Amino acid sequence: MTQSRRMLVLRAVVEDYIRSQEPVGSAALSKERDLGVSSATIRNDMAALEDEGYLIQPHTSAGRVPTEKGYRYFVDRLATVVPLSEAQRRGINSFLSGSVSLKDALQRSARLLSEITGQVAIVASPSLSKATLRHVELVPVAMSTLLAVVITDTGRVAQHGLTVSAMPTADDINRLSGAVNEQCNGQSLSSASETVRALGGTGFETVREASDALADAFASMALDDRANELYMSGTSHLAHSRSLTDLAPLFDALEEQVVLMKLMSNLSEEPSATGVGVSIGSESHTPELLHASVVSSGYGRSTSPVANDSERNKTSPDQDSTNEPIAFVGSIGPTHMDYAATMAAVRAVARYLTFFVSESGSGD
Repeated sequence: MTQSRRMLVLRAVVEDYIRSQEPVGSAALSKERDLGVSSATIRNDMAALEDEGYLIQPHTSAGRVPTEKGYRYFVDRLATVVPLSEAQRRGINSFLSGSVSLKDALQRSARLLSEITGQVAIVASPSLSKATLRHVELVPVAMSTLLAVVITDTGRVAQHGLTVSAMPTADDINRLSGAVNEQCNGQSLSSASETVRALGGTGFETVREASDALADAFASMALDDRANELYMSGTSHLAHSRSLTDLAPLFDALEEQVVLMKLMSNLSEEPSATGVGVSIGSESHTPELLHASVVSSGYGRSTSPVANDSERNKTSPDQDSTNEPIAFVGSIGPTHMDYAATMAAVRAVARYLTFFVSESGSGD
């Protein structure tokens, strides 16, 4: 479909249907939209859009509603997401700035996104496989056991027991932990594993067993590709936006957290002009989401490009980086959701989480 006027008609139908959730007629478009053509011309364009699969007519005498193809065309042409207003950004910053921990920030983000969109919000905590090492502490807890307390760049704390046949001296333990923190800071856990394993043969013979056990622990953590938790909010909103026949399968989809994690993680990692991934209806290849759309964006060491230069501020939560995201934030709602508003909200919350994580990982 290359006709610019027909594109404007489709956009108008999608926007009006999202707002009213009622079939859109040519007379209403002619009256309410300045499309520069007659109602008859609009009606012909709508009929052509129906023939091409972008619109359907529920009843002979009714107006048209968008199909998945129509929504997809509309979403793909949102080349830029309108940024939130300054007041909205201040509100998000104020709400999230009260977070006392990563977990608190993720819970607050889910609640906030749900309130903004009126839909289900899901926020994943970072997986260890995408974390980098910030600090490790080795603590003797038994005659033959050391506890490795690992802090990552995201502020996540993981604990791992290390079994040794003979407990090293306190000085040797401190020397090992000091070397690990000096040489492994900022490394991925897999790289840290290799670094620590090399330590055991360079003057650290007395703690070789402990260093090998720590290297094994880092390697095990590096293979943990699961998000620690999913934080969900807004399921009560479903009752106000879905028919009863659609609610049961959608609730089933929300219960299938592994499926959601894979879908939303994939969406958040797909490059796009907006930095936000969108799956509409059957595109998710999940029967329970047939009548729903999913919007997701990555957060952490990667955010989407800013919408305009005036938003670019390297000392604010709108800062950019170029690495792979460490987790995702997203929204699930009906296929007739307000895509522009939802995408803007998801992107904004993702950026503020990126800022929070970067601040947490800086040690400030």
